[in-house]
Amino acid sequence: MTRIPFPDMTYPLVAILRGLKPEETEGVVGALIEAGFSAIEIPLNSPDPFRSIEIAAKMAPAHCLIGAGTVLTVDNVASLDAAGGKLMVSPNVVPDVIKAAAALGMVTMPGVFTPTEALAAAAAGATGLKFFPASVLGPSGINAMLAILPKDLLIAAVGGVSEKNFSDYIAAGINAFGLGSSLYKPGMTAGEVSARAKVTIAAYDAAKAG
Repeated sequence: MTRIPFPDMTYPLVAILRGLKPEETEGVVGALIEAGFSAIEIPLNSPDPFRSIEIAAKMAPAHCLIGAGTVLTVDNVASLDAAGGKLMVSPNVVPDVIKAAAALGMVTMPGVFTPTEALAAAAAGATGLKFFPASVLGPSGINAMLAILPKDLLIAAVGGVSEKNFSDYIAAGINAFGLGSSLYKPGMTAGEVSARAKVTIAAYDAAKAG
């Protein structure tokens, strides 16, 4: 199966905006993009998520990847496509969901924790793997699985990851991250998110520089 590649980004960082409301979307997403983020995930257990995704997809520059998290069903994938989303993130591995999203040209990042799940997601054609919760596996736990995984998979750490521990994961060969509560919590203003985003980007640059 042809794997849809993760687009080339200056920062392979996915902003996870769980709890974002449609009326907050333009300000928050705009602040993130201005700071340097180009991948935005709005989980489907947020208020009116497809409306927020539609707003974000329409306002974002062409190089940005806008999509949904907590995608559980093929119907969710269809709704995401209708909203203009191009990124499908799930907490689990459901091959039919991965394949449906890929067939629509979406970048897919299912959540995995074990080698069995990781290889099943890879076989279904996933673009990348979201190791979650990364705080439980740790950098060494994820690194131990890299040897058995296809080299063209994007490997991301999500859950308990913030600017405080980028360097630990990067040293273990993990360069992509999903960032939730360290970056955004419901009710935060666009200005607050902008400040957190700038700190995060600076920390990533510092970690990559060693």
